[in-house]
Amino acid sequence: MDFLLHLPISLSKFLSKQANCTSVHVNQILQKWHTSDSEICKYADENNLVVISKDSDFKNSHFINKAPKKIIRVTLGNITNEEVLLLFNKYLPFILPLSSKTDFYIEIGKEQIIIID
Repeated sequence: MDFLLHLPISLSKFLSKQANCTSVHVNQILQKWHTSDSEICKYADENNLVVISKDSDFKNSHFINKAPKKIIRVTLGNITNEEVLLLFNKYLPFILPLSSKTDFYIEIGKEQIIIID
């Protein structure tokens, strides 16, 4: 499973190491931080990447426009990078089996994970 992160780069490094995944950060593509949400969605779908973001715009776009096709939305307030890494470590066993799916929405909170595929 390959990811496009709209979260701290430390998560990108964590996913590459812990899950043996390819992980690209938004500021490594196109126009870096100035890349629009629609361009991020298009890039992710063209490269079969799962978008990971806190931004609700990606959720809305997924359900309304079907882009991005694969998204993990993190619904946490301001938490430390370490806490984000701990949550992903906890939920990776539920996320990675979805790699063969062409379309899914995952929402990660402090106490739960919601998967819609």
